[in-house]
Amino acid sequence: MTGTIDNVRAVLIETLELQQAPDELAADTALFGALPELDSFGVVALVGALEDRFDITIDDDEFGADLFETVGSLTEFVDAKLASA
Repeated sequence: MTGTIDNVRAVLIETLELQQAPDELAADTALFGALPELDSFGVVALVGALEDRFDITIDDDEFGADLFETVGSLTEFVDAKLASA
């Protein structure tokens, strides 16, 4: 998860144009509902950026509010997608 979380943090910061430093985004940092940048448009942009960065496909039925609950939940999802590829 260590390498993946660093990349997930980078995608979050780049895609949502966050002002946080990567180390400010801990695994338990809340995302959906806590970041105004993560609205419906932000979710779509973030999914696309994650797919590009990690060369994965995220189906519509795979993402919901629980996926974007925290940096850790998003990282665990990406790790699971990478493991099943």
